[in-house]
Amino acid sequence: MNSLLRVVDLFCGIGGFRIAIEQACAESGIDAQCVFSCDIDEECQNVYEANFGEKPEGDITNLSAENIPDHDILLAGFPCQPFSIIGKRKGFEDMRGTLFFDIARILREKHPSAFVLENVKLLVGHNKGRTLARILETLRECGYRVSYRVLNALDFGLPQKRERVFIIGFRRACHFEWPSDDIPMKPLSDILEKNVPEKYYASERIRKKRLKKCKPTKEPTIWHENKSGHVSVNPFSCALRAGASYNYLLVNGKRRLTPREMVRLQGFPDSFKIVCNDYQARKQAGNSLPVPVAKDIIKNVIKACGWSPLFNYEPSKYLSIDRQLHLLEKKHGYRKRSKIKNRRKVQAPIPA
Repeated sequence: MNSLLRVVDLFCGIGGFRIAIEQACAESGIDAQCVFSCDIDEECQNVYEANFGEKPEGDITNLSAENIPDHDILLAGFPCQPFSIIGKRKGFEDMRGTLFFDIARILREKHPSAFVLENVKLLVGHNKGRTLARILETLRECGYRVSYRVLNALDFGLPQKRERVFIIGFRRACHFEWPSDDIPMKPLSDILEKNVPEKYYASERIRKKRLKKCKPTKEPTIWHENKSGHVSVNPFSCALRAGASYNYLLVNGKRRLTPREMVRLQGFPDSFKIVCNDYQARKQAGNSLPVPVAKDIIKNVIKACGWSPLFNYEPSKYLSIDRQLHLLEKKHGYRKRSKIKNRRKVQAPIPA
């Protein structure tokens, strides 16, 4: 058991992963110490420094893996634009897509016990699944047992429909369970501010255009207009997007979200300091991750690694199952997993 969990926060943005692991560690009875962080965006660096008291390093491609401090867990929300619906979906053909291999470079050099990565849902199907297969293969070559899952922030208490793929990896066999996704959704009324400045209200023309397509609702709703012009009205927000139209999300069809409302939709606490203009705040919130989802995943990683004194850890109970799965995969491939009755308990199998 570790009383102090050493953390590396790559592509840290404004600190979504940082908040998530601090919350997870607090609930697990251990302390987290971020020994290294980096992000190339100077505006994000300023916000991160204002909230955590340290300024992240810059371009990861210029950093030597040897100089990064030893750590127990690596967190990285690596750039999603190459795989995003907003981007051109060029994947590894986009220079930002190759930044994943800087994560692999650090994993090979420093060998942390575990990692958690995050990206957009479209990564799973990008290039007919070949991109994700390449990523998983690379992580296995680094010596990790890997697993991934697409999770929706809407199922973890946030009123935002935000689907993201999370990839976890362990250096040794252990029992990891993906967190349950049946947490009641927080109502929009808990997210929305009451006194909103006039500057956030859409023009009269935009409001009339929305009212022609939808009727007002008694309860708070967020009106979402997609690229084809269709408007949907929901008691939750569609995914925040850094590069989308300024008016694609309107509260009650009338006004845009404020910076505080946007970070609340991502699960950031109200103690989080917003120290940038509205444009940057909108961009940063759209590029961030849903904190409660990341927190629950990290909490289960802590359990799986036996780092917490609050949870029982019985690795021997699962190693035999993991070994069975490994032997079957080696002989038959991945189609024979159904032969193991307890296969669902093995979420991070030893690769063939």
